[in-house]
Amino acid sequence: MSSLEAHNVRVVGSGDEIVVLGHGFGTDQSCWKHLVPHLVKNYQVVLFDLMGSGTTNPESFNLQRYSTLNGYADDLLAILEELEIERCIFVGHSVSAMVGCLASLERPDAFSKIVLVSASPRYLNEPFYFGGFEQEDLNQLFEAMQSNFKAWVTGFAPLAVGADIEAPVVQEFARTLFNIRPDIALSVVKTIFQSDVRKILPLVTVPCHILQSTKDLAVPVVVAHYLERSLGGETHMEIFPTEGHLPQLSSPEVVIPVILRHISAVTNEHMEMS
Repeated sequence: MSSLEAHNVRVVGSGDEIVVLGHGFGTDQSCWKHLVPHLVKNYQVVLFDLMGSGTTNPESFNLQRYSTLNGYADDLLAILEELEIERCIFVGHSVSAMVGCLASLERPDAFSKIVLVSASPRYLNEPFYFGGFEQEDLNQLFEAMQSNFKAWVTGFAPLAVGADIEAPVVQEFARTLFNIRPDIALSVVKTIFQSDVRKILPLVTVPCHILQSTKDLAVPVVVAHYLERSLGGETHMEIFPTEGHLPQLSSPEVVIPVILRHISAVTNEHMEMS
């Protein structure tokens, strides 16, 4: 099976520039539904599903390959190669933001810029670094997923989105979470939350635009500031007044214009940051 088939790759829109959209854990390419209509007139847009998401074949999920984020970075590079994409703007939400950074180490020429939405290089706290979680917090999360996945999803979805459980966006996130096979979801969550890619940040020379909600269960604002200080190339940062880890879904009226502005911004242009 080709990478394009395995990841349900779709290419829509028209334009000289290419925008590739990568989603975070628990979602699939549908998480960009509010953004895509604004892009298709001026850009070719590439959408794909991360391996392990509910829309991919669980038999294709290799535990060893996806025990680190490098496996996902290799998938992204394979998609670019199959589509013969020489250069693109990559928009990565959550884990996909770090996947894009890792991929850029291998092929910096392939990325004109990376837009990082709700991104974190490390979720665990340690001396002189605040990621937001203690190991005991994560152990409890893993145990809850393993003991009763349905109950965990029901509790996790509203916390991650930052909205009431009855909110349509929470129901949508819960739906895509439920689509994932529980053992795969646990494996992916462990890989993400135990990852630490801080060492590679200074090696990322592609211009990076860091976009972050004011209040995010998974990523404290200080992590966005850490990224801004640590990335090796030109950086721009914007904090928007939203709540939740999926702001492109929960607050599209605020977030989509910001993402569009950063996609279209000319590299090296002076930008006013919040």
